[in-house]
Amino acid sequence: MFSLRQTKYKPFRRWISISVATILALYCIPAEAHDVPDISKGSEITQNIDVYSSRQILYEKISTVTQIPWYRLAAIDQYERTLTKAHPKNRSHPSRLSGVYMSSPIWSGALNPDQTDNNPLSISIFGGLGRDGSGDQLADVNNDMDMLYSMANYLLQYGPSQNDFSIALWEYYHNSRAVQRIQQFSKMYERFSAQELSRHAFPLPLNSQYSYRSTWGSGRNWGGVRIHEGTDLFAGYGVPVRSTSYGVVELKGWNTFGGWRIGIRDIDNHYHYYAHLMGYEKGMKTGDIVTAGQVIGYVGSSGYGKPGTQGKFPPHLHYGIYRDSGLVEWSFDPYPLLHQWEKGERKALKHGKKRTS
Repeated sequence: MFSLRQTKYKPFRRWISISVATILALYCIPAEAHDVPDISKGSEITQNIDVYSSRQILYEKISTVTQIPWYRLAAIDQYERTLTKAHPKNRSHPSRLSGVYMSSPIWSGALNPDQTDNNPLSISIFGGLGRDGSGDQLADVNNDMDMLYSMANYLLQYGPSQNDFSIALWEYYHNSRAVQRIQQFSKMYERFSAQELSRHAFPLPLNSQYSYRSTWGSGRNWGGVRIHEGTDLFAGYGVPVRSTSYGVVELKGWNTFGGWRIGIRDIDNHYHYYAHLMGYEKGMKTGDIVTAGQVIGYVGSSGYGKPGTQGKFPPHLHYGIYRDSGLVEWSFDPYPLLHQWEKGERKALKHGKKRTS
């Protein structure tokens, strides 16, 4: 998928050109890393601590050792986790807290004759990224501490600034989409907890008049033969449209098919598409972070024409969700989730709770 993982092993070529003596000097791991408890056995750790807290502990320990902000590590880890969900066969690994996946050539070194090598010294000589973060003198690709420490060690080669971080991501993935996604995730983790980021809300106020049913996949004729990639929620002009998730505003503006639309990326790498709006919430702009239930716009009937076209169909919200596989996105039926969020919010209101589910 990514050129670094296929043929463009730039970091490896740079490492191989360095003398063995220099590599040995570069390889020295801070003593503090060896003092960090090994929490690679997730099944033991999560008996008393939930998985979010366990991951947070992992990120903060690696951050303390390397000075890489924990939310950057969390963002990479989460992005990698979404890729594994999209490509489970190509990125399979034993169950662990960390979602980062490194193929054998990346971990052990492209020219390493032993692609199962776990010796930190020989791995470094052959330009592999694998490092010992747990202090057991092994670079174990399935050890959470080793994996996250190795990723952080890679980032340290480029520097601490935001721009350095972007360059490091580009050199690793050679994919501008990956860089954008991880930067978005980093912004979200910096502001909210993982538990908060998992919450959702129904896109329309429950006390408003609305109706909807599953319309994903039905035929559409305007603009050519195509399918309906979402669910239409019919409501009156001006009814507030709310974000169904925590996320970052990725797109905002006119779309020939969707009219005034807004697109929001959530922490699961899902793109939430809200279309046919009559307008946006004041001050809403690209790059903003939004919360579940926050008003982002208002129901309208815009679209199917040049900018400003209105009224070619009854007012409604077109809501769609798209998965990102790393290179392309595809839609899936949002109706089951809408029904789940609506039911959960009604239940919460019934019990006097104001927070989203």
